[in-house]
Amino acid sequence: MNVLVLGAGGFIGHHLVRRLAADGAWVRGVDLKAPRFSATDANDFAIGDLRDPTFVRHIFDRRFDEVYQLAADMGGAGYIFTGENDADVMHNSAMINLNVAEAAVQRRARRVFYSSSACIYPEHNQRDPLNPVCEESSAYPAAPDSEYGWEKLFSERLYFAFMRNHGLECRVARYHNVYGPEGSWNDGREKAPAALCRKVASAGQDGRIDIWGDGEQTRSFLYIEDCIDATLRFMRSDFAGPVNIGSEEMVSINRLVDIISAVAQYEVTSNHIPGPTGVRGRSSDNRLIEEMIGWKPRFSLRAGIEETYRWIAQQVRRNSTNLHALS
Repeated sequence: MNVLVLGAGGFIGHHLVRRLAADGAWVRGVDLKAPRFSATDANDFAIGDLRDPTFVRHIFDRRFDEVYQLAADMGGAGYIFTGENDADVMHNSAMINLNVAEAAVQRRARRVFYSSSACIYPEHNQRDPLNPVCEESSAYPAAPDSEYGWEKLFSERLYFAFMRNHGLECRVARYHNVYGPEGSWNDGREKAPAALCRKVASAGQDGRIDIWGDGEQTRSFLYIEDCIDATLRFMRSDFAGPVNIGSEEMVSINRLVDIISAVAQYEVTSNHIPGPTGVRGRSSDNRLIEEMIGWKPRFSLRAGIEETYRWIAQQVRRNSTNLHALS
């Protein structure tokens, strides 16, 4: 099987390449950069800009059995919700998807997976932190809370339009807060689990960490291994989507801090400060994916945090050692 993974230098893409290669596929990875924390397992890795149609045509040099389009301009709340990056987020990601959809049709790709986001869901359905509405059919009338969400919704429609008009077989999934080892943890694009693991691992003698908002906003978090399992299973199913890929184990940010603190065996005190928080509540609604492909997550939040915290604590110690060596 020939597989193309776009965004293979990123967190999910890197793990996906690893699984595909282990399963015996020939994999080409593509990104602006190589994976940050370990070498890629791709048979071929191309460095380039997917906003450039010439480059996209170059890497689509054969008929791929599977194309995974994970490439996007994105990050955590500090990147998405400040408004400072809105134009780049919309322009860059839209250009990538326009180029990929066209090249996939021209090279007659057998099937394309597009990674959309839970950020497409209407803000007004996510104001109650205890009862968010994220069923797939609730996406319209559309009212995402960020330009990132609007671009994702546009690109969902783009791929389905190419499926209707050009016969491009697509699978569209809406990811919900995927986390785990080898993800961003200190570059401004990290999401809540990684950011909080870093803060707990780096807490000083007083054990105080900063939390944006009151910490009562809720989310669910999906461990990376579950994400890869669901992605492959969905891609190879007969269902086109869109479908949620996430966890239904919803917790407040304050509760997430408690879980990380327990895993670290280190008591912390939260200092609540102003900052971007996104919607008040969000959790995956997994009824459709369970019905259509019979998938459920295997990892509890506690189990996934144990793996993630261990890895991030190692990065914190390594960085601290390097800083001491330079001083």
